[in-house]
Formats: sequence, structure tokens, C-alpha cells
Amino acid sequence: MARNDERRRLLTDAGIGVLAADGMRGLTHRAVDARAGVPTGTASNYFRSREALVGALVERIGERLAPDPAVHAQWRDRTPTAALFADYTRDIVRRLSAERDVTLALFTLRLEAARSPAIASALGDWMRAGFAADVAFNRDAGLPGGAFEIALFHYAIEGLILDRLTVSIDPEASTDEIVEAFVEGLLGGRTRDGERRG
Repeated sequence: MARNDERRRLLTDAGIGVLAADGMRGLTHRAVDARAGVPTGTASNYFRSREALVGALVERIGERLAPDPAVHAQWRDRTPTAALFADYTRDIVRRLSAERDVTLALFTLRLEAARSPAIASALGDWMRAGFAADVAFNRDAGLPGGAFEIALFHYAIEGLILDRLTVSIDPEASTDEIVEAFVEGLLGGRTRDGERRG
């Protein structure tokens, strides 16, 4: 069978759907084939092992959650302030919320990583590379906050998204207001070394 990028995307998107709907136990080559509507054996032709399939899913999750360059372009000439940081943060929350299946699949893989060294390795490498890119982007854009603050935002935003996509402790609370509170709390306060932000 000739391999092509379109078929690979179809299969990985189907795998993401399987993860979101059925969890790791449901993730088989056969289930991916069925969800993609392709002949049995197609997924195993593209991904010879479950480990290879998971690696491809991690890669595809990254592609689907990547920022839209057009959205970022509209902010390029703005003064780098906490308000701009909040806009970038709201964009992250919007992407994670809009791509519900992708985000649920990512959370599923993160939980499975606690039990599987192979998944922990693949996912950990991807997450740490993404974090380093976030820190570099923030620095290069002149936005407030360093690596420590960016890590805090990851912890906070991932908790918020988990709350919004699963069972919320306060479903009526405004997501935008929560993001504003994160920005004020983290960038409006003191840094880890005690210096007051301006």
C-alpha cells in the first residue's frame, strides 16, 4: 500500500478519537481502522507497533494544538504587557477547549504515562520540547514572565482545562475571568526570587 500524508493524518485523527472516546484500552490498530473507515490492517501498515502508533498520535496532537500563525500575527506589534500575555493565554485555552477530543486524548496519554515508561518517554520528550519553545517564545516576544512563571501557567491552564472538559467544580465561573486572575496572580505578584514585577 502506498503511504501518504493524508492517509496518515486520517489514521492518527481516528486514533485520537479512539483515545478520547474509549481510553487506552480501546486503542488498537483495528479500532483505529474502524473509526477511520479503512480496511482492516491499514493502521498496522502505517504503524507497525502500538508504540509507533502512540508516537504518531503524540506528533499529531502537537500539530492540531499548534497556534494559528494568523492569530499570533495580529498581536505582533502590540506592546508586550500582562494584557498581551493574557490574550496569548486565552488563545491557548480556546484551542485546548475547541479541540476537545485532542485534549482528552492528551490527558489520557498523560495518565497512561504514569504506568508506561514508553509512553512517558515519548510524551515527556514532546512536552518538554514544547515547554522550552513556550519559554523561548515568551522571552523573544518580550512578554513578562520567565521559565518559572510559564511552568506555573502550564499547571494552572491544564487544571482549568481538565475542569472544563470533565467535571467542573464551578461550571458557571467565567473562563476569561479565571485567565485574568491567573495573569494577575502570577505576573502581578512576586517572582520566585522575590523581586516585584513592574
